[in-house]
Amino acid sequence: MHRRIIAPGALAAATVLLAIPASAASGSPGAPGIGDPYYPAYGNGGYDVSHYDLRLKYQPATDELEGTATILARTTADLTRFDLDFLLDVSEVRVNGVKASFAATGEHELEITPRSPLAKGTAVTVVVRYRDVPSTKKAYGFTSWHRTPDGGVGANEPEAAWWWFPSNDHPLDKATYDVSVQVPDGTQAISNGTLQSTSSKAGWTRYSWRSAKPQATYLATLAVGRFDVTTGTTESGIPVVNAYSKDLGANGAAARASVERTGEIADWLTGYFGPYPFDSLGGYVPNTDTGYALETQTRPFYSPRQFASGSNTSVVVHELAHQWYGDSVSVAGWKDIWINEGFARYAQWLWSESEGEGTARELADYVYATHPADDPFWTVAPGDPGPENQFDLAVYDRGALALQALREEFGDKAFFAVLKGWPREHAYGNATVADFRRYAEGVSGVSLGALFETWLYRPAKPGGSAGGRVARSAQALRVAEPESWRAIVATNGVHDH
Repeated sequence: MHRRIIAPGALAAATVLLAIPASAASGSPGAPGIGDPYYPAYGNGGYDVSHYDLRLKYQPATDELEGTATILARTTADLTRFDLDFLLDVSEVRVNGVKASFAATGEHELEITPRSPLAKGTAVTVVVRYRDVPSTKKAYGFTSWHRTPDGGVGANEPEAAWWWFPSNDHPLDKATYDVSVQVPDGTQAISNGTLQSTSSKAGWTRYSWRSAKPQATYLATLAVGRFDVTTGTTESGIPVVNAYSKDLGANGAAARASVERTGEIADWLTGYFGPYPFDSLGGYVPNTDTGYALETQTRPFYSPRQFASGSNTSVVVHELAHQWYGDSVSVAGWKDIWINEGFARYAQWLWSESEGEGTARELADYVYATHPADDPFWTVAPGDPGPENQFDLAVYDRGALALQALREEFGDKAFFAVLKGWPREHAYGNATVADFRRYAEGVSGVSLGALFETWLYRPAKPGGSAGGRVARSAQALRVAEPESWRAIVATNGVHDH
């Protein structure tokens, strides 16, 4: 789940390390955006990143972050200049070991001009040195860095990286990561992937994390604070690391009772989506006042508010489902958000079904029946909702209705074959709604044009034969609220924006 902050297109201040060939003779500036119509200034053109190495030092008392980011990339065009998305104050940039000039422009762009042009197809190393206070930085009027009583957290969607490391900030440019963070003794640094090492010196402890599989920039996370950390493994041997702020108060027990079931739930999800795609697992609950959760890769972020009414495994199911649908297979563009959110919501319905608290069909009937035809809910098209509605409730619930309609159309055998085959077909890559339709049609042999138009694109409540069996069932019944409904609704804090 995510918190949606509407922002027009934007450019970012960033720092990257690129290798500069002496033979490069000419070129043009790299585009300040990667080309996403929802967010024209997000990401950058002219290069592709393969790895981020982030060596950081963070002081919780002052919120000061000091860092050196080393970025390994390859140019995709002849470049005289390129951009990174970044907000913090930069002191030095080097490209292939040579100092480069740089300037902060727009809302979040760091323009870098290497001493010599870069030829297309060249390996580049970019080093950016920076120091700043992330909580003092805003772009488009908001921040994705959350100050806590004992530290800070970087987590948000569709943008969070700008506040703690320079990047090419769009899901199309995935990379591997090494994140090494020095914090005062007694404080922990939590990030993605596996913990490679810890070391202490002169009152400071360094935590070094590694993400060995491709990861989108918005899925990278950093949390610094005083945490209780638990470890374990799934039945298949995947290591599990969970972390809880020591100051969660009344919500702490409910958070633990939910997130400690992470390994069990991930094992359950493999029955629907196939093998877990990464080499580590877990979740963390910092002492923040945000209301949302986020599927940060391998280690989802949960707000304490998700557990204000008691334990809630449904939100854990949602964020773990994203590890397949959203993290391993990521959107090609932000308009494709349905293949993240509709599927994660449907996983909650499947969990309800397995727990005996309401079948997916009963949940679909309830959602359909509780939104009358004149409800604006039906005017949002989950297949292309627009940036203003990217995380609207309809993307989740109408998106899940579309999947139930697909299940009714296919039958369980073909439907679940599609759910499991899709993450395998596009593992560690990017895909569109159109790609999913083609894949589902190929597996089932069924044409899906009318079904997709009805449930994902038409700005009206499906009815009669056009709505299929889902609509006819709900219209014919007096629909009772499923037992799981309140736990599912409790995850909707993501929509507070």
